[in-house]
Amino acid sequence: MSVAPLLTAAVTAPSQTRLSKDKLASSVLTALLGLVLVYAAGFAESAILHNAAHDGRHSASFPCH
Repeated sequence: MSVAPLLTAAVTAPSQTRLSKDKLASSVLTALLGLVLVYAAGFAESAILHNAAHDGRHSASFPCH
């Protein structure tokens, strides 16, 4: 019986748990940001949204007209 597999499992388990917690936190923050953006877009005036999209297209060097 070797001790190496037990040590390897003990060392890798916390890092895998941390990775999954980081992914969960990242997913939750991304979802909240998405909800804030959808909420803001829902209550903004259409001219403001048009100008923001228009400026965004130009800043990305994407022709829009």
